[in-house]
Amino acid sequence: MKLRLLRFAIIAGLLVWSQNTASTARGVPEHPPQEGASQAGSTEKTEPLNKQQLLELIVGGVPNERIEELVHNRGIDFEVDEDYVRTMEKAGANNALIAELRQASVTLGGLLIETSPNAQIYLDGTLKGQADTQGVMTLRAKLGAHRLKVSLAGMQDFEQSVTIAKGPPARVVAKLADLTGSVRVNALSGAAVWLDDSSRGTIDSTGELLLSDLAPGTHSLRVTAKGKVDNAQTISVAAGVETPVQVTLAEGVRPNPQDTLPYAWIASGKFQMGCSPGDSDCTAPENPPHTVTISNAFWIGQTEVTVGAYKRYVEVAKASMPPVAPKQDRGWKKDAYPIVDITWDEARQYCAWAGGRLPTEAEWEFAARGGIPQARYGDLNAIAWFKDNAGSQTHAVGGKQPNAYGLFDMLGNVWEWVNDWYDPNYYAGSPAQDPPGPAIGTERVLRGGAWIVDPKLVRASDRYSIKPDARSDFFGFRCVWQPKTP
Repeated sequence: MKLRLLRFAIIAGLLVWSQNTASTARGVPEHPPQEGASQAGSTEKTEPLNKQQLLELIVGGVPNERIEELVHNRGIDFEVDEDYVRTMEKAGANNALIAELRQASVTLGGLLIETSPNAQIYLDGTLKGQADTQGVMTLRAKLGAHRLKVSLAGMQDFEQSVTIAKGPPARVVAKLADLTGSVRVNALSGAAVWLDDSSRGTIDSTGELLLSDLAPGTHSLRVTAKGKVDNAQTISVAAGVETPVQVTLAEGVRPNPQDTLPYAWIASGKFQMGCSPGDSDCTAPENPPHTVTISNAFWIGQTEVTVGAYKRYVEVAKASMPPVAPKQDRGWKKDAYPIVDITWDEARQYCAWAGGRLPTEAEWEFAARGGIPQARYGDLNAIAWFKDNAGSQTHAVGGKQPNAYGLFDMLGNVWEWVNDWYDPNYYAGSPAQDPPGPAIGTERVLRGGAWIVDPKLVRASDRYSIKPDARSDFFGFRCVWQPKTP
């Protein structure tokens, strides 16, 4: 009973449509559309008829002429074969209707879609079914241009125009991509954002940056800003979802609780090590210039190690002050001055006590340059104590202008011990990433120039060396700090 009622409803609906269509074709619509009326049903009323619908109509007693009109106006979505013709004839179809069905069949073409298993297939906005477990579906439609859409949950829709023609079926490979996600980064305005080691822009004035079209899964996010500690983290991107990420950047200068000196954060990066462009004072050991990558960020002393900090070390570690004090500070009373007359090994031991080590020669030069390629990071008188302005003595640390990384006295005041053995030819074959210096040697490297030297030696690339047990009132040092947390 329910089946008969359903069939009657289908037949009645098609009959009503056919009457409206016939009236409209004569130019006299039975029910003119009201202003603002919905047109949502218009697409359904022009869908091609399928085998079952036609059979229901003929069995339900709809006149052949009316069915013929429906076929002419709406078309069919299948190929008429002789088995179907015999079925329709037995149901009551006359020759004219059969002829119309054959004609409608001639105007059909095939479409073969290869896609993901169980994907839904739409043609001109109408759902035609879904691909099988192998990801294949074939259908027939009127010849001409159509709009194909393939959809599957969790994947991006595939949409493409297709042209169906006579002959072999048109073939479309509809590869479905993973649905992408997005990340909205909230951080300090002007901060640079890196995703998977690729620059993605800067945080705008509102404190946000939207990263879109991201593949679902885990990604590495890094946010950097001048004077701040890099924030690096792993984030998870979900398909079709915008994920908010709040990033806080810590201050780029912080005190080391062990020696109480301030240390500045130096982000990883690349630079040109060796003789600076246009620098006519370079010597052979500064050549050839070469690109070096510092792969790990580090903390380095914002100033040279001071007398006051070294006295604290002596007290806590039960060490000794240098055997000879400089003439300008015979009693080691000037706590803000750089400690001098220190051997390389004494400097190394202090840095270990402070929770770090001496910088490598490459780290030192990377930090000294402050992100610029020139031989000096500013006007020499403004940034350094040297022979022409020092008055034959060291000066309190931090008395001159810092470089762009906030580091004082990287040039001048005192030469600074670094970790490396010295080899004048090392640059000819040094590693491109994190060069550690020669494995052996007889002299250690000092960098930066000192209060006693000519201006030509007060340059970022200048290299000086001496026996590691040497002492001098123009030798000092600064440390790289390695705290347990960044």
